[in-house]
Amino acid sequence: MSKEYKRNPNTECCICSALIYRRPSEIKGGRVFCGRDCVTKAQSKETPCVVCKKPILAQFHKKTCSRSCANRNRSGLRYKVGSPKDRVVGQRALKTRLLEVRGKQCERCGYTKHQILHVHHRDRNRDNNELSNLELVCPNCHYEEHYLEKSWLGGTLPH
Repeated sequence: MSKEYKRNPNTECCICSALIYRRPSEIKGGRVFCGRDCVTKAQSKETPCVVCKKPILAQFHKKTCSRSCANRNRSGLRYKVGSPKDRVVGQRALKTRLLEVRGKQCERCGYTKHQILHVHHRDRNRDNNELSNLELVCPNCHYEEHYLEKSWLGGTLPH
């Protein structure tokens, strides 16, 4: 028994075409592989890079294979052209206009630190920015307006 027992190959690997022996029941299943590496290659799904067409794994919904391909793919795109929905800039402009028109104090209690005043929409619709719908209020008055009615205190302030 000095000879090593070796079976004669009866099929080939589906991935690398290496000649291998497999039991007839395994061959009947269709796809046979020579080892773990070929099984992994068969199970991984690859898609081509949209720029250089190099195959990349399809995980994480990647479209490009590298940062340089991603930069080439993005070149020419213009982000936020004109910033049509920039709420911060719009709210800042509203507050500045209200400060000029109505003065630099809370319209309810007269608080004078104009830097922290809030713009309050009376009808609670942020898209309705008519001056008649807007009010300059301090944080305390704004909190009372929006949150006190939902409070566990039931809309009343303790004295």
